[in-house]
Amino acid sequence: MIIRPRVQRLLLSRLLKILLVLTLAWTAYEVWSIRHALAEQASKEPPPFGKQRIFIASIHWTDERILREYWVPAVLQLAQDIGRENVFVSVYESGSFDDTKGALQELEDHLARMGIDHKVVLDDTTHLNEVSRERAEVGWVQMPSTKTYRQNWTDWFSLQKDEWVPRRIPYLARLRNQVMEPLYEQQQLGNVYDKILWLNDVVFDTEDVQRLLGTRDGHYAAACALDFKRAPAFYDTFALRDAAGYAPLTDTWPFFRSAESRNAIVYGRPVPVASCWNGMVVFDAKPFYRIVDRLAFRGISDTLAASHLEGSECCLIHADNPLSHEKGVWVNPNVRVGYNGTAYHAVNDGHVWPSSYAIMTGVWQNRITRWLRVFSTPDRIVEGKLRAAEQWAPDTTEPDKFCLIDEMQILLWNGWGHA
Repeated sequence: MIIRPRVQRLLLSRLLKILLVLTLAWTAYEVWSIRHALAEQASKEPPPFGKQRIFIASIHWTDERILREYWVPAVLQLAQDIGRENVFVSVYESGSFDDTKGALQELEDHLARMGIDHKVVLDDTTHLNEVSRERAEVGWVQMPSTKTYRQNWTDWFSLQKDEWVPRRIPYLARLRNQVMEPLYEQQQLGNVYDKILWLNDVVFDTEDVQRLLGTRDGHYAAACALDFKRAPAFYDTFALRDAAGYAPLTDTWPFFRSAESRNAIVYGRPVPVASCWNGMVVFDAKPFYRIVDRLAFRGISDTLAASHLEGSECCLIHADNPLSHEKGVWVNPNVRVGYNGTAYHAVNDGHVWPSSYAIMTGVWQNRITRWLRVFSTPDRIVEGKLRAAEQWAPDTTEPDKFCLIDEMQILLWNGWGHA
């Protein structure tokens, strides 16, 4: 039986209309079910702090405005809500261009008056001091040739052939380890903490911290918030890796390539990930107290860095953490912080987040992006450079390569840059 072309076109048109109607119906049901699940998760009350002892840690550079407007008042309120017998605040600042020191000095004065244990270090060492000092044995890299490099994606700078410059990540790792030193000083005094809370210069409140600490009823190696600078775009793609070790697929919800991570965030549940930081992260403190192989921040080797590879110290800490495999690393999508008030309020406006429209567009954008990249291997450049480096330097290895990216980050007199 031969079907005429006109009839074929009519059948095809009807079939397409049916598929379109079914797709719209499925999408509507999907958005409704997701929004219902998100609303249910968001309605849960955050647990109280109880008697757990919390060590608060933070490093700062040239962020006076957000400190005065949001961060300092929030930390003071948080410390008071936790209870002075259960909290320690450790802060480090160096070489800021604005009056960050003044804002943190006010924090220290208030903490002292409140009787809250703390250590606030205001260091006069600048980035210029760091780049001008004599080269250290580790943490420096040699530039291959005279060329122009990007600095913070905006300005430009020049480096000479064979010039040695300090690397950004080992520098940050050193500062973070310095902020952790009071943890061990307190241990000598008989004060041991259950959780370590790292705070970036973000907008947050006490309830955000309560929700984060209560992630999976406290059963985790680490738990992170989501952070935003220009909402709805997610910010910390440098440290976040999904359960399969992939960087975020998109910078908008639901973010992830891994089905395990994506399915969790879609329904508002704690999201299993390989690593995260995201503006606010809480760790189980036990690995930081280990007598042997104490957990500490680090960078990748200078040999790998010379191959134009880098990895965030905020990702490597999870790769090194023995509890990561036992208890897991998690993102709590119901805790969202911002690097400014506008971003924070955009994702914490009292309504279910994200909106129905954002759910619809986000699900389909993520789905189509995955379809288009189904055969792609996003880390093939990194793997090639890693293999090449290991061939000519067999002692060079990075077993958990999910943190590695194709970048070189160096310290500059006025900040940092991509080389």
